Amino acid sequence: MLNQNILALGKKRSTIREIFEFGNQRAKLVGRENIFDFSLGNPNVPAPDSVQHAIRDIINTKHPSAIHGYTSAPGNEECRAAIAESLNARFGTDYSAKNLYLTLGAAASISLCFKALTASPADEFIVFAPFFPEYQVFIEHGAGAKCVVISAQVQDFQINFEEFERKLNPHTKGVVINSPNNPTGVVYSAETISRLSALLTTKSEEYGHPIFLISDEPYREIIFDGIEVPFIAPKYKNTLVCYSYSKSLSLPGERIGYVLVPNTVDDFGDVYAAICGAGRVLGYVCAPALFQQVIAHCAADIADISIYEKNRNILLEALTSMGYKCVKPEGAFYLFPKTLEENDRAFCERAKKYDLLLVPGADFGAPGHMRIAYCVQTETVQRALPLFEKLAKEYGL
Repeated sequence: MLNQNILALGKKRSTIREIFEFGNQRAKLVGRENIFDFSLGNPNVPAPDSVQHAIRDIINTKHPSAIHGYTSAPGNEECRAAIAESLNARFGTDYSAKNLYLTLGAAASISLCFKALTASPADEFIVFAPFFPEYQVFIEHGAGAKCVVISAQVQDFQINFEEFERKLNPHTKGVVINSPNNPTGVVYSAETISRLSALLTTKSEEYGHPIFLISDEPYREIIFDGIEVPFIAPKYKNTLVCYSYSKSLSLPGERIGYVLVPNTVDDFGDVYAAICGAGRVLGYVCAPALFQQVIAHCAADIADISIYEKNRNILLEALTSMGYKCVKPEGAFYLFPKTLEENDRAFCERAKKYDLLLVPGADFGAPGHMRIAYCVQTETVQRALPLFEKLAKEYGL
């Protein structure tokens, strides 16, 4: 007998999958170039030259077993040490290979953390809306715990601390943050991080067990206007960092990332061992050997992300002038404007009339908004502006 909950998840058609299929059908009629697909956060800039150089060097100099063979379950020790050295150079930390577990991207990293930390179905993990919708799946179906959602603070998309404090309780095992954020592009301020850290420290002491902060950081390097993204781990001792090179190196299809378990974590040895155990349970062992070595060479590099800031500026200025309301994103490559009617799904459905493919904010726990992924060619953004204007005029703007 199949697991009925998992079967239902597999059969459920996600909004993005529906949008993708709609786009394919429309492309057959009007041409792919006339479909303005802002639904998928798929980086469109080339990887840095250093990535290609590293691949060629590895292939030309390494034995095939080192390129295509198994590594240790947590990842090649030399590769983990190289990543640790890169983090230490940037953030003044003291990590080593023993602090890292290499994974198949950030989704695997997050799943491992939920699975490793869950000891009982009563355990709870808190997420802040708007949030990456797979968090709920990973928590409830992957780990067998409870997902607790804090509603969005829509005026700035910082943390809704009033509701957060009410929902913290002795069953709280972990709290998830994602900054820069998908879908808003907002970066949590230093004040937000400081308040969050202080509150979690106080509540951990009150409850007699650590509340882990799971920091999902795949957009850490994609920031605009010269702002700084606080590196969370030194600011709260029980932080687990989940990272992916999908965005910083523009390598989403290679599925390579890590979990960082700092030395400061309570019962460090047990927590790291639980991450390793979760890797065996979920099958996330031995990340791709070739790309373990690639990122060891390129961990400090970043793709040319200037196009994202350019696209943000064009879209934000134009949409605001048309009457759309949007909190200014400081990073990632998403806008999250309010929709021009309360029903965001109906609004995104109407946008399809103009071949504008957008994702309803309800999918991210924040109805009344839409996500626009602007990791596309600037020409696509510019050609889409008259269509956004036509859509706005339908609503009397």
